[in-house]
Amino acid sequence: MSESNGRVSESHETIDNVALVVLDTARAASVGERTTPTLIQLAEEGTAFDNAFATAPWTLPSHASMFTGTYPSEHGAHGGHTYLDGDLRTLPEAFSEAGFRTIGVSNNTWLTEEFGFHRGFDELRKGWQYIQSDTDMGAVVRGEDRREKLRAARDRLFEGNPLVNAANVLYSEFLQPAGDDGADRTTDWLRDWFVGRDDDRPFFLFCNFIEPHVEYDPPREYAERFLPDHTSYEEAVDVRQDPRAYDCGEYELSDREFAALRGLYRAELAYVDDQLAELRTALEDAGEWEDTLLVVCGDHGEHIGERDFFGHQYNLYDTLLNVPLVAHGGPFTGVGRRSDLVQLLDLPLTLLEAAGVDDPMFRDQGPGRSMLAAVTAAGGQGAGTSGTAKVREAAFAEYVAPQPSIERLEARFGENAIPERVRAFDRRLRAVRTLEYKYVQGSDGYERLHHVPTDPSERTDRSDENRERVRRLRNRLEEELGPLSGAAAGGDVEMEAGTKERLADLGYL
Repeated sequence: MSESNGRVSESHETIDNVALVVLDTARAASVGERTTPTLIQLAEEGTAFDNAFATAPWTLPSHASMFTGTYPSEHGAHGGHTYLDGDLRTLPEAFSEAGFRTIGVSNNTWLTEEFGFHRGFDELRKGWQYIQSDTDMGAVVRGEDRREKLRAARDRLFEGNPLVNAANVLYSEFLQPAGDDGADRTTDWLRDWFVGRDDDRPFFLFCNFIEPHVEYDPPREYAERFLPDHTSYEEAVDVRQDPRAYDCGEYELSDREFAALRGLYRAELAYVDDQLAELRTALEDAGEWEDTLLVVCGDHGEHIGERDFFGHQYNLYDTLLNVPLVAHGGPFTGVGRRSDLVQLLDLPLTLLEAAGVDDPMFRDQGPGRSMLAAVTAAGGQGAGTSGTAKVREAAFAEYVAPQPSIERLEARFGENAIPERVRAFDRRLRAVRTLEYKYVQGSDGYERLHHVPTDPSERTDRSDENRERVRRLRNRLEEELGPLSGAAAGGDVEMEAGTKERLADLGYL
């Protein structure tokens, strides 16, 4: 074991294992008793952070921040460079070197070896596959008709192991639960793994559930609980879900259609919340619940018609950055709701400290800070209490480069088909948010200032009337993130064909 990493087990004897579960695309505003009762129960029994913010509005940079404790401009994984390079230590590496078994289950294509997220994992599974394989047969599953499916099967079946490929197609086409994008298979596999693991080492588990992501296709029984009155399931699932085509004006969505999509989105949250309940039951049945710190969060939020946006690109509104964050186990049990600001890049050091892992190399590589001192100082006193421990005065976020790029949009829709509104998004954005104000700055001179208590929806720009506040917040941005400049270019990864198709389905390409 490296001298830079060791476990101080006596510091937190009640915590052996750590499980980090990400509900992909879950926004804080849509979490509640009706949609996510399991998460709410965890919050009541543990700790809920009401002002938790992602460092970026989409999967790749947000997860890279959670894995490294650094901002997107520091770890370099963003729209201008779609790979997490190996020069920074990752959370799985820190746990692995401290003697933990490290297991990951990803249901999002970005979070795979192809994009640099495998480092430190003993095993990183692709949740959408019945049998793990380097050949992605998703093109067969996503075929619009029998002809497309047969063509994809002909093109892919004999890449790698044909029997494994056939088994993956059979599972996805006929055996996978309707409306499920891997969550059910993931919880089943984890249940078996908890019971059958053959060593006594503590474990670090990372799991990403992608159900709340476009396309929203929840099981019918969930959808019908959340759709607006007089909107049928058939009508809702027939609404086109293509955020980039919507952005570029290829089609329009009415208020009624957006309302239907919001119903489907909430139904997806409810479905994945039930899978979270299954995961908790699996930990309890395996005798691991009392010894496990479980942290559940969103990686970013979602626009579903708000401000005429669909998806999670091009801006840094709280709709995309404010995410649910709940922790249960050890020092996080019984603390209650907290209103102080926290960032997802604070999670790595928090999890390591809670598990008694001292990793100076990880601690020194970024601006993340452990939340543990503030939580333990609160001592279960409840909302907003931090005792004498120092809490964050501001949260920061970056949008380093648009994904997909304007060039990719032109390639898909035509150079003359890209509206000026969309071309204006070809810029770098960053934001600083306190409990009172939020300031957003763009590389093209764009800026907005919002007074959060009176304008939580960020609709009224107060930058012209409060230049001194703008100056101070701009200075804070520069102190935290450095000078504002353009994103590094030329870092796109050459993706496999199956990966491109999966990302296109998710609205990224």
